[in-house]
Amino acid sequence: MSLRARSPRLVGLCALFVFATGAFAQTPQVSPPALPESLQDFPAYVDSARKTFDVPGIAVAIVKDGKIVMEQGFGLREQGKPEAVDAHTLFAIASNTKAFTATALQMLAEQGKLNMDDRVIDHLPWFQMSNPYVTSEMRVRDLLAHRSGLGLGAGDLLYWPPTSYSTRQVVERLRYVPLATSFRSAYAYDNILFAVATLVIEQVSGQSYADFLRDQIFKPVGMDQALVDMTDLKPGMDTATGHAKFDFKDLKPVPPMAWSNNPGAGGIYANVHDLAKWMNVQLAGGSLPAAADGKERRLFKEDSQKQMWSMLTPMKISTPPSPELAAIKPNFAGYGEGWFLTDYRGQRLVWHTGGWPGMVSRVTLVPELKLGVVVLTNQESGAAFNAVTYRVLDAYLAKEAAKPMTDWVAVYDRAVKKSEANADDSWKKHSAARDKNSKPSLPLSKYAGTYRDPWYGDVIVSHEGGKLRLRFSKTAQLAGTMEPWQHDTFIVRWDDRALNADAFVTYALDADGSIREVRMEPISPLTDFSFDFQDLRLTPLNSDKTH
Repeated sequence: MSLRARSPRLVGLCALFVFATGAFAQTPQVSPPALPESLQDFPAYVDSARKTFDVPGIAVAIVKDGKIVMEQGFGLREQGKPEAVDAHTLFAIASNTKAFTATALQMLAEQGKLNMDDRVIDHLPWFQMSNPYVTSEMRVRDLLAHRSGLGLGAGDLLYWPPTSYSTRQVVERLRYVPLATSFRSAYAYDNILFAVATLVIEQVSGQSYADFLRDQIFKPVGMDQALVDMTDLKPGMDTATGHAKFDFKDLKPVPPMAWSNNPGAGGIYANVHDLAKWMNVQLAGGSLPAAADGKERRLFKEDSQKQMWSMLTPMKISTPPSPELAAIKPNFAGYGEGWFLTDYRGQRLVWHTGGWPGMVSRVTLVPELKLGVVVLTNQESGAAFNAVTYRVLDAYLAKEAAKPMTDWVAVYDRAVKKSEANADDSWKKHSAARDKNSKPSLPLSKYAGTYRDPWYGDVIVSHEGGKLRLRFSKTAQLAGTMEPWQHDTFIVRWDDRALNADAFVTYALDADGSIREVRMEPISPLTDFSFDFQDLRLTPLNSDKTH
């Protein structure tokens, strides 16, 4: 989310513990460099990852020293249909969009339209955080660095799943989102401040975010097929369909999602053919391929890149969840402007992941080696993109090719199984603690009503046909049936079983038996963090505590 990425928590878990097929790309003049000997079995390896992690389709591109080594598709655009993934198949790249947003701001700074250390209120005078000091001191650069004091994924429910709020309305509601830590004191991944960055770009450029990216980034880089929003997809286009495991079990296609109210956090659709060009521009320090007259062209200056790739927010280095993952534990970890910064095998990595309904991805750069690899998938398996990425990194970074090469598919397969087992244990603990003989304190109809959260807005509980139905007023996908769990706690099971985000709903009563507050929390530890139900403070609409 997410966007960071959206995907089950394992996407973030594995990413942070660092933290028919298409053809090779060719040009008329120069043949692509050969793959290292240790990657000669790479197609079979990628297919092994696909099958192990139940991913219908994967696309991969590798660049080295300014050239495209390979760009290739594996598997199917959609399960059960014959169309194959190729180098031109479009995927949602989700939070890999954040690097484009950071680049856009740096380009505007180079044009003299803003300074990265400008206060946000210099450009959006109405901008407001919940703390006056943070409001006055929030700088443009801070929007990109996950150090605002907001909690993990704070405010994501304002646009995830898609809501009817506009980008301006999303940002206006920031004033009600409480801070979890002091300003610039800790790392916590957020998406909502990239909505603020989107509005800053639009304000100072005079263009929509989509038009700015199309005109000033996609066109110069040569990303001719990239799109800023799902609504630009047309029937018949070479586009992957996302897949999710409904109820964490059954793999099915999911409908595409448009994120028009926060495009700067994760809106882009792209393919590995175009992203290979993007990686080469990044690895060249902003330099574009020379013009026909031989003149140098640049997307951005090297100093801008140094800023984007400088650590702004240090991150804690945790112990990997599995001993086999110890090899990817970094010596340093942090976040720059739209990029994660870590190391592997003695080399600095600049990278990001992306998670979307049914699709997850990873872009990884090794600046000193002029090496880049992008992996796009149409299933919510962070294990798959990590296993493929580290296979490529090992082939290029190992001083002597390991014999045999580490089987990252097997390593991540064990990590996934352990994570799933932990989720099962969590449910067993909930079940063991449940008082099965308890009953709700009130008649079901008494739990119905409209409840308001200061930052999200209204959540409506209705009594229909002897059952309780819960609906988020601005989020069509968040509608479900509530089942009594114990005492005054219910479980809401969403109608959309692809969400994998069922939640506990707990009512607090006052001394007179009236409902004082309603709280929610996800049931499964595998639920994506962007479902930040735990941050809601719902009070009855007629309560004097309601805003």
